[in-house]
Amino acid sequence: MPINCKAKCGKAAALKRPKTGDALCKECFFAAFEAEIHHTITSSKLFRRGEKVAVAASGGKDSTVLAHVMKLLNERHDYGLELVLLSIDEGITGYRDDSLETVKQNRDDYKMPLKILSYEELYGWTMDRIVSQIGRSNNCTFCGVFRRQALDRGAKLLCVDSIATGHNADDIAETVLMNVLRGDTARLRRCTDIRTGGGEDSIPRVKPLKYSYEKEIVMYAHYKKLVYFSTECVFAPNAYRGHARAFLKDLEKVRPSVIMDIIYSGEQLRFKDTAKNPVRGTCNRCGFISSQQPCKACVLLEGLNRGLPKLGIGKKSKGDRMIAKQDQELALRERANLVKNDF
Repeated sequence: MPINCKAKCGKAAALKRPKTGDALCKECFFAAFEAEIHHTITSSKLFRRGEKVAVAASGGKDSTVLAHVMKLLNERHDYGLELVLLSIDEGITGYRDDSLETVKQNRDDYKMPLKILSYEELYGWTMDRIVSQIGRSNNCTFCGVFRRQALDRGAKLLCVDSIATGHNADDIAETVLMNVLRGDTARLRRCTDIRTGGGEDSIPRVKPLKYSYEKEIVMYAHYKKLVYFSTECVFAPNAYRGHARAFLKDLEKVRPSVIMDIIYSGEQLRFKDTAKNPVRGTCNRCGFISSQQPCKACVLLEGLNRGLPKLGIGKKSKGDRMIAKQDQELALRERANLVKNDF
């Protein structure tokens, strides 16, 4: 016997919402999903009329749904926004080169301008080359740091007012867990913020999908027949986030509301006044946002260019010793060459 849509539209239900457990027809699910994102945008005052917004586009389900819904809501509710797509090419053969084709399809489907920036042109390195130097144990550190700064560079180049990212509720809950497990209070303070950055020296980032479940994003993309890229990054299986994700999925089987519970817990956290809170400023080398001097991106890049790929991995004191040792070896080598030339 068919189950009727809980929204009482008279149609048969086609799915059960993972977030609420409601049985809905496709049209009512679309309406509920879009209305929730609209509420998130308006209640949090993420945008102002006349602003130019860059949608961070990777070609995956989250960014594809974000681009689609942002365009739809912008037209439906007359936000008055100028939307552009911003994509970063990390240089991962068999992954990013294919996903960028999907981004280009999104550009054509949604009639949005697209800007693609590559690690090669920004840093002189691709992730394929970086992995060949560092191996697969710390590669996600390089990619994450460079990608965050690359988005800032692209946003500055496009002169946008904010960057909309596809972080969903699952992503944020995973990040809360990771920061708790690592004891990273600095990131734990801001990881649940729907708006981060901003000010004179940085462009703010916003998360319109903050309260949207990953399962519902997949369902929305499936029933809407949106084109997206679903292959996992070839370097991702060893990422620390994968362990937090697996743990979260196990918890969700026992308690379906655990994702929102963790986000709520993160939002309500309060820290002692004595807890160390890094001061965010700008890097004295590249001029982009940083809470250390030089910024992490510059340290990692220096390590790659020096032939010391692990320079930025671990404590700063360890990196300083590596530089001092290399400088000493170079000095000895130069002195040996001078002695040789004297003869």
